[in-house]
Amino acid sequence: MKKYPNKPAAVYYFGTCLVDLLYPDAGMAGIKLLQREGVKVIYPQGQTCCGQPAFNSGFHEEARKVAAVQLKLFPENIPIVTPSGSCGGMIRKHYAELFKNDALQLEAESVAERTFELTEFLVHVLKIKLEDLGDPIKVTWHTSCHAKREMEIGDAPKQLLRQLKDVELLELEREDECCGFGGTFAIKEQHISAAMVKDKVDDISKTGANRLLGGDCGCLLNISGAMKHSGNSTAHQHIAEFIWERTDNNKS
Repeated sequence: MKKYPNKPAAVYYFGTCLVDLLYPDAGMAGIKLLQREGVKVIYPQGQTCCGQPAFNSGFHEEARKVAAVQLKLFPENIPIVTPSGSCGGMIRKHYAELFKNDALQLEAESVAERTFELTEFLVHVLKIKLEDLGDPIKVTWHTSCHAKREMEIGDAPKQLLRQLKDVELLELEREDECCGFGGTFAIKEQHISAAMVKDKVDDISKTGANRLLGGDCGCLLNISGAMKHSGNSTAHQHIAEFIWERTDNNKS
C-alpha cells in the first residue's frame, strides 16, 4: 500500500459490480464523502468487474483478461478508492500475482499499491472528522473477510462510527466469522453457506441493534436475504451511505 503524507487532490473511484447493480446509493455516498473533503473523484467509465469471481474459481486466464481491462483505466499516479474490501482485496493482494512475469506486471503492481478500501482511505489518508447530525440509533458492524484479512483495514470503519456521537455501536460476539457468502461459494456449498449466515443473523439479533452496517455489498446482500427469510426486520446499510446521511448538512 502506497503512503500519501499529504491529502491527494484527486482519486480514481472503482465502483464495483454489486454497487453498480444493487447498491448505487452506497457508491454515490462514498463519492460525496470524498468530494466533501475537497478531493476530485474520477470515475473511469470503462470499469467492469475486478476479475475476482473467475480468479477464485481457478480460471486465472479469464481473470487476467478482465483485470487487464481495468489496469488501463488508472494511468495517473493517484489513489484508487473502492467501497469494497472484497474487490479492493482482489486488486491489492492478487493483481501483482496474477500478472507476474507478464507484460502488464509493472502496471498491475502500481494499481495494486495505489488501491484503498473507502473507510481506510477516509481514516488514514484523509483523516476525516465527522459531525453527527442524526437521531440516536443502535447499530452493529459486520466486517468482511477480505477487508479484514486481505486489505487489513483494521478498525477504520469503527473509528468512523465512533465519531458519531448519537450512534451506539453494539459489537457482534462472532464478528470475525464469515457470513457464508464468498461469491460462488454460496452456490457451490449452499448448505454450509446457509448454516454460516444463520449463525451471523442470530448474532446480529442478539445485539438488539436497529441497523446492520457493512462495507461489502456481497455480505450485505447475503445477510439481508437471510434476515428477510427468517423474519428478522433489522435494516441493513452500507457504511458510506449511513455516514453520509448522518453528516449531510444539506439534507432536507
